[in-house]
Amino acid sequence: MKLERALFKMADMWGYNTIGIKREYDNDKSAISVIYFDPRNLRNVQHIEKTLEDICDVDSIDPDIFLDKTTSAQVPSTYIPNEEARFSEDAEIEKLLSKPSFLEMEAFSSLIGVTELIERKTFREQEAEEMFKAQGNGGFREFCEYLIKEDCKKMNTSGQPCAMTASILLTNMKLHFRRIMRPQTDLELGDCSYLNTCHRMDTCKYVHYELDDFEHPSSANITKTTIPTSLIFRPPKKVLPAQWINCDVRKFDFSILGKFSVIMADPPWDIHMTLPYGTMTDDEMKAMAIHKLQDEGLIFLWVTARAMELGRECLATWGYDRVDEVVWIKTNQLQRLIRTGRTGHWLNHSKEHCLVGIKGDPSRFNIGLACDVLVAEVRETSRKPDQIYGMIDRLSPGTRKIEIFGRQHNTRPGWFTLGNQLKDVRIYEPEVLEAYNQRYPECPAQLSAIPES
Repeated sequence: MKLERALFKMADMWGYNTIGIKREYDNDKSAISVIYFDPRNLRNVQHIEKTLEDICDVDSIDPDIFLDKTTSAQVPSTYIPNEEARFSEDAEIEKLLSKPSFLEMEAFSSLIGVTELIERKTFREQEAEEMFKAQGNGGFREFCEYLIKEDCKKMNTSGQPCAMTASILLTNMKLHFRRIMRPQTDLELGDCSYLNTCHRMDTCKYVHYELDDFEHPSSANITKTTIPTSLIFRPPKKVLPAQWINCDVRKFDFSILGKFSVIMADPPWDIHMTLPYGTMTDDEMKAMAIHKLQDEGLIFLWVTARAMELGRECLATWGYDRVDEVVWIKTNQLQRLIRTGRTGHWLNHSKEHCLVGIKGDPSRFNIGLACDVLVAEVRETSRKPDQIYGMIDRLSPGTRKIEIFGRQHNTRPGWFTLGNQLKDVRIYEPEVLEAYNQRYPECPAQLSAIPES
């Protein structure tokens, strides 16, 4: 009887296309016979094991449910599964078909190995990566939170500024400021809002400061390291020295310069204020032939608060998609956030924006390396932080770059600078010089000799 129930159990699990069972009657006696069996249709070997394990539980199965009750008891009946069993069978077949085969798993494993091999950094890539790393502490020294050396001494139990000891090197000492006391200085008025950028330093009655770079007595023989104004970047390959052309960028023919991977521009937007330089109208900005400088690459466009939307319109006119934005948070001489300034109508502006646009394929740039926030001290009017150059050089190291509306302090190796406040012309590329002299024969230039390194 258990064997009989087990056969019905197997028929239920395997399906009618795998095993066929019928019951025959002979003089009040019945017999179960297997009329066909096709092992090729077995869905899974585990079903056999499951069936054998469940034989002990087959007592609960009623064999009559597998017989055709519409026929006579003397007529043999073949098992036909119900719709629920057929649905379960189809689901299991679909599950088995969706599983990867052995060959597919081997191919996938090989693909992972190839991907890891491709993504592994080469020796040249590792060597280039080393160029981005600072050497030692880079000559940087932290500013003391108490600012003035006398206040720092009062706050430290040792009586020395920043808890100085003889074992601490000068390069690890924190920097302090000291007050500049002039005949007109009034301490009760407090600090000047503009500090070292004040235009009336000789007559201003507010307090100003200068760096108090003292030397510890025990470190008299230690060579001081200068405080760099920007991060030092060594490009992965040798670049040309700084090049520039003194010109009116509104009328200059950009086509003679060739193509550049990165463009940076700090236009003299008309912000309805008295400025120490000339400004350009909105229409003049849009009419600039920036497209002649670049087929594909990045552009960094500094904008004022009023020119935010105008800057976006200019990028679209020049053929760029705006993809990002850099924010420069301005700090004063004392490394504090500027709360009063010379710009802003409703609010005092303590930041500036630089729109980033792209044209063409960005895959050749080192994306994802730099942060979109710069925190740096303000300097001369409209002068931008030097950190922006390090950011751009990391994005596109060793390529040609150009800055429009630049001044002499903007010139640097690997960059071509255009502006009307530069000193004459300096060109190191023969093809650019030839094109320049042909285009402007009235003011020819000479090829500059590359200095020996």
